[in-house]
Amino acid sequence: MRIKRVAAVAAVAALSFAMTACGGDSGTGSGGSGASGIVGKAEGQKKLVIGVKADQPGLGLQTGSQYEGFDVEIAKIIAKGLGVEEGNIEWKTTVSANREPFIQQGTVDLVVATYTINDERKQKINFAGPYFIAGQDLLVKADSTITGPEQLEGKKVCSVSGSTPAKRMQTEYPKAQLQQFDAYSKCLPLLENGQVDAVTTDDIILAGYAAQDQYAGKFKVVGKTFSEEPYGIGLKKEDKTGCEKINEILKAAASDGSYKAAWDKTLGKSGKAAPELDTTKLTNCGSV
Repeated sequence: MRIKRVAAVAAVAALSFAMTACGGDSGTGSGGSGASGIVGKAEGQKKLVIGVKADQPGLGLQTGSQYEGFDVEIAKIIAKGLGVEEGNIEWKTTVSANREPFIQQGTVDLVVATYTINDERKQKINFAGPYFIAGQDLLVKADSTITGPEQLEGKKVCSVSGSTPAKRMQTEYPKAQLQQFDAYSKCLPLLENGQVDAVTTDDIILAGYAAQDQYAGKFKVVGKTFSEEPYGIGLKKEDKTGCEKINEILKAAASDGSYKAAWDKTLGKSGKAAPELDTTKLTNCGSV
């Protein structure tokens, strides 16, 4: 009987070991090193799903099945640093209102989509970065006399629901007549046709729209920023390790020239020189 019991215990132990060896960590984001989150997924699956904008020239623009722009190039740098080749990135179109839900629900692994870091969002997700500092501004017709947000009382202003710029208009400039859509691209025809007086979002986004061939010479960016918008990379709130890894990748990109190359390939075409990536301002990635 003793021999049978010993054999049975040994068999159970062997089965348990085999299951552990074959199954690995039950978490979907775990790789061979035992890491979880995006680091684990990148190691284990060599794939990432990254949310980007699809309608922002120079930043995140979709043409057919291809995405291009500065945010897209930053996403490629991050993926490469995590060990994921460009061809194994699945791009997912995001709009301002669904960025947090996409991260929380696991629809995407990362969001790189003109995503301002702020305290409200940090209650729901984690941020690496910032990789760029923008500022809210106004896009108006070339012959407009509007010179700043203080002149928007009674004026029709277009922005995107769920965005930081729209919320700032509501709280700081409530006498403006705010009209909200799910994409900034829907505001441009309204401005061209005189149905709104201004479009508001970050200066670099507006510059990209104004530079499009179909709008060349028709619009101007006022050039009076009234906020500071640090663009971050969004990921799940508990993924501190992934956040810290992304910050390491950004530091490397700042020193090895890949950050400047990403700018020159995209927004640099506007004539604006590449900014310095200030790595002293990178987030501390919160706590788990």
